[in-house]
Amino acid sequence: MSEETAKTLNVSTRTTPGITTDSSGFGEAEDPASLEPAVRVENFNLWYGKSQALKDINLHFPKNRVTALIGPSGCGKSTLLRSINRMNDLIDSVRTEGSVYLGEDNIFDRNQDTIELRKRCGMVFQKSNPFPKTIYENVIYANRIAGERDEKKLKETVEYCLKRTALWDEIKDRLKENGSMLSGGQQQRLCIARAIANQPDVLLMDEPCSALDPVSTQKIEELILDLRENFTVIIVTHNMQQAARVADFTAFMYLGELIEFGATSEMFIKPRKKQTEDYLTGRFG
Repeated sequence: MSEETAKTLNVSTRTTPGITTDSSGFGEAEDPASLEPAVRVENFNLWYGKSQALKDINLHFPKNRVTALIGPSGCGKSTLLRSINRMNDLIDSVRTEGSVYLGEDNIFDRNQDTIELRKRCGMVFQKSNPFPKTIYENVIYANRIAGERDEKKLKETVEYCLKRTALWDEIKDRLKENGSMLSGGQQQRLCIARAIANQPDVLLMDEPCSALDPVSTQKIEELILDLRENFTVIIVTHNMQQAARVADFTAFMYLGELIEFGATSEMFIKPRKKQTEDYLTGRFG
């Protein structure tokens, strides 16, 4: 089984900087239960009207690690991701039960300020969406909304975020240009720069590479591995190879249920559940 899965996914060459690799080429497995969680989802259910989209989800996302949510279309990956910053609240028919904790704060507490919550949860979408503003103003948009007026601090934020997203050297002389003038891959990295400008606790990424070419995808993946030094990253992806390359942990979902969660190095080589094995080897999905 292990050889079949590795061959199907072509993941034997995956390495992560700073982590010892075993004979499979994956990083040495960590036990997620031994790590401090950044986000805890407990007994969580969600309905769109009468249709239940998430069913009794219990999942802890380790701090300063990358966790991938995988599974076939319609399995609840994006719904779960958007529950963490309560974006699903924008849909009138949504109803939830259970708890989601960001640190020690229950995000569904009646006193929870959703604006503050979303400051703590940066979001990057499938399609890059730079604002119709200059590159400079795109990066510091949230900071200005928060009332920051110190131009020196704003300039430092722009430089810091563009360097973290490997954009500074490419566009440092173009900061007054409209963000939409950048290439697709650059636009997505600009959106990531904008998402980290407020120094969020968690970075949520909903298929951030699905519309990008292979070169841009590689840059985003390298960026994800770098960002986990300062942020907890949760990424939804349909690309199994991508999950294998960037994720420390992987959660496999099917029909709104969490089927399996664990270290990517273990799940992709020796999944515990038959459904996981069938999905990873392309038998369904």
